[in-house]
Amino acid sequence: MIQLGAERLDRIVAVGAHCDDIAIGAGGTLLTLCHARPGLRVDALVLSGGGSEREQEEQAALAAFCPGADLRLTVHKLPDGRLPVHWDEAKAAVEELRAQTDPDLILAPRTDDAHQDHRGLAKLIPTAFRDHLVLGYEIVKWDGDLGRPAAYQPLSPEIAEEKVRLLQEHYPSQRRRPWYDREAFLGLARIRGIECHERYAEAFAVTKFKLNLGG
Repeated sequence: MIQLGAERLDRIVAVGAHCDDIAIGAGGTLLTLCHARPGLRVDALVLSGGGSEREQEEQAALAAFCPGADLRLTVHKLPDGRLPVHWDEAKAAVEELRAQTDPDLILAPRTDDAHQDHRGLAKLIPTAFRDHLVLGYEIVKWDGDLGRPAAYQPLSPEIAEEKVRLLQEHYPSQRRRPWYDREAFLGLARIRGIECHERYAEAFAVTKFKLNLGG
């Protein structure tokens, strides 16, 4: 299996349609990155949940998922499930984020995610971040939309367990959901780990990236 590592990784962007999307889809990757690179700048954008208990959950959660990072989080107030009819507001939020940072890596939803909010945000990202590596994270749900990912970030057993613990600790509003449990999160991480010859992993879709094999 080919391994590509970033020689320079000073700034990343993480975006989610809802509070908890980033942590569910890429929480282990954030923990891995921030433990390895103290002082990493993380610009995070969430489109819904602003002004509610969900925003408070997100602030505490991402602070825990980004230890030692320069975290800058913005949570907007778009209504859950209505991104397509709030397209202009969502696009303006993404463009505002782009004006604030030039990241080395972007963590975002997948463009083929079945949820309209996730999918809409994923399609907006390359309209503002045209020359950036975008990794599309996956979120398990009843739609059954998990696909065949192209990229994997291995997670140590300790990081995988920490991710699950932080998800349970920081998002009490989600505990009532039947899919929001340890088995679901670790189970998917175990399957993705098998696919890349590791114990655990998070997996990502990659729409387009540029190689520099002769550099």
